[in-house]
Amino acid sequence: MARQSRPAPSSRDKSAPRLDPLRLDGLDTGFAGDIEPGGRTEGLAFEGTDLAALALEGTTFAECSFRDVAAHDADLRSASFLDCRIERLGAPRLAAPRSRWRGVEVEASRIGSAELYDGELRGVVLRGCKLGYVNLRGASLQDVLFADCAIDELDLGGATATRVSLQGSTVESLDVTHASLTDVDVRGARLHRVAGVDGLRGAILSSMQAVELAELMAAQLGIDVRD
Repeated sequence: MARQSRPAPSSRDKSAPRLDPLRLDGLDTGFAGDIEPGGRTEGLAFEGTDLAALALEGTTFAECSFRDVAAHDADLRSASFLDCRIERLGAPRLAAPRSRWRGVEVEASRIGSAELYDGELRGVVLRGCKLGYVNLRGASLQDVLFADCAIDELDLGGATATRVSLQGSTVESLDVTHASLTDVDVRGARLHRVAGVDGLRGAILSSMQAVELAELMAAQLGIDVRD
């Protein structure tokens, strides 16, 4: 049976994501046939498993690990991942709208299009991942860390995000149109393009980022800047 230890989070930086270490012990070996579509799968370790194109809508994975798993076009609508670790996931298209992710670590994974709109992310870490289009429109994010990730497009349009941090990451395009942000720290990211600049209210930027975005902010406000 899997177990995890959840110590109290540090209170030194109240704006930082509150993340606890995930520990999974004593997992049994899992196979694709062990997954009950729409049911609950618990305490299994999947390695090298091919989940591509499987119908897994509404399935709950609790205290599971996934390593070198392929999930292209698997139907993960409304699926739940609770206290799970995912390593080297390969998915040109991850179809998981309205899914729920709580206490999840995702490492060294490559995802082309991550369809996570209207989803819920709580206590999630993505580390060392290469991500194409990350669709989090209308999603709810709390205590989420992107560390050392390369992201082509991060779409937070209409999302509600609290204590989200981008560290050592590059984001080619960030969309925060109509987003509601609280303690969203982008100081550790290289931002190339930002859409919906007024949606950055509640974000934490470095002084250099503020200067770089000044021209775009002025245009949004209808300010004509001339020398």
